[in-house]
Amino acid sequence: MKLAKGYFGRRKNVWTVAKNAVEKALVYAYRDRRNKKRNFRALWITRINAGARMHGLSYSQFMGALKKNNIDLNRKVLADLAMNEPEAFKAIVAKVK
Repeated sequence: MKLAKGYFGRRKNVWTVAKNAVEKALVYAYRDRRNKKRNFRALWITRINAGARMHGLSYSQFMGALKKNNIDLNRKVLADLAMNEPEAFKAIVAKVK
């Protein structure tokens, strides 16, 4: 019942309804902790692709060139650079071209 605190209607004070609501909420929480990772990776790839295309490369060409030049930056960092530090991202693109 503690976990159902804040729910609306019978979901907060009727045992069976509250139990079902809490179990369903826990299932959603477990599932969405994994989906969150997927969503962020997709967002990072989109941002890197947009940054790379501004400099004449596609995402796959850019990532392939990074690997070939042994530049070990993860997608999170690359996406942040592409969005917030365009000069630094431009330098990385120039290095791999």
